[in-house]
Amino acid sequence: MAGALSSLKVVEIGEMASAPYASKLMADMGAEVIKVERPGAGDHARVRGPFPGGQPHPEKSGLFLYLNTNKLGVTLDIARPEGFEILEKLVAQADVLIHNVWPPDMDRAGLNFERLRKVNPRLVMTSITPFGLTGPYRNLRAEELTVWSAGGVCVLNGAGPDHPELPPLKTFGHQAGFQGGVHGAVATMGAVMAQLRDGEGQHVDVSCQEAIASQLELTFEYWPYMKLIATRLGKKPIQPLEAMQCKDGWIYVCCVEEHQWKAFVDLMGNPEWAGEEIFADRLKRGENWEALVIFLEEYVREQTVLELYKKAQARRIPFAPVSTMGDLLNSEHLQARGFFVEIAQPVAGTHKYPGAPLKYGATPWEIRMPAPILGQHNGEIFGQRLGLSAARLDQLKRTGVI
Repeated sequence: MAGALSSLKVVEIGEMASAPYASKLMADMGAEVIKVERPGAGDHARVRGPFPGGQPHPEKSGLFLYLNTNKLGVTLDIARPEGFEILEKLVAQADVLIHNVWPPDMDRAGLNFERLRKVNPRLVMTSITPFGLTGPYRNLRAEELTVWSAGGVCVLNGAGPDHPELPPLKTFGHQAGFQGGVHGAVATMGAVMAQLRDGEGQHVDVSCQEAIASQLELTFEYWPYMKLIATRLGKKPIQPLEAMQCKDGWIYVCCVEEHQWKAFVDLMGNPEWAGEEIFADRLKRGENWEALVIFLEEYVREQTVLELYKKAQARRIPFAPVSTMGDLLNSEHLQARGFFVEIAQPVAGTHKYPGAPLKYGATPWEIRMPAPILGQHNGEIFGQRLGLSAARLDQLKRTGVI
């Protein structure tokens, strides 16, 4: 069976996570994606790792290999007139162009929608940038930490006024880029649907800062509504709602509804302290959390994570183990769903990667080929598809265009 997007043709000019992840989601659902990399160095992800055995190698980066499955790979310097001319030929045959080129570099290269739509009026062009293509921050560079901070997550992941010695934190890795990629993929497919309906393309402008800020839940309202600043260790108005330490790890204790709290009290053997007036409802438990947590920690640290989780589940109390990477890799549930997949790549070898975050009943998600070696498909795309002669390809290679 063909993948859900098997008729879609995508050109990607992507570095690191955002644009590559957006096009990966489409490629793994069947779309043809041609990834354009810089000649010589390629995508920055190639030097970011992790690497097998800790030995850096441009063809062995786990980040690159994961983000670029099912893609054809070419090298092309779009900042050179000859390179941009070739890009226009690729775009003329495509439905979608996805990129995360820094806006000033877009301007220098002439990478703008009005220019490219003359080549292909049906083109959907998606630009994923740190702050969007308009506004005073348009031309600012931003790394992962910058976007997390600008998006508001770092302060929420701070310790609050009660712990000024603990700084705000970002999450590990490149999650801001991944969120930009998810939003970019959804926005692109919306534009593709409009393209199918109207026969015309459009420019999609995705801001990673706004992608992050849009997921802050009710934290914008905490201050005007309740005069609270939501933080990692801030005072919560209702409790219990905390990660707590067991004998062998951490578990998230969540029982703010009264029936959940009563079930937890029953699980603990109905201790006498649970009947105190200061713990009578979830608001009082929040107000007196410093007293309550002492009793709960005494009970929880005597349990193992799995034992407490199963006992809570049996009483319909929504506790959750805080999974380690080892827990996830060995998860019985994820294994049963076939989440992790082994991918063989000719240079890096065979390794295990996260698989499909979704399931299709009739149009399968699948890994059809591993991430490309740098410039692997130059001959196939530039020569066979675009019709450039061997002599022309040789000259473009000698001059650094491809």
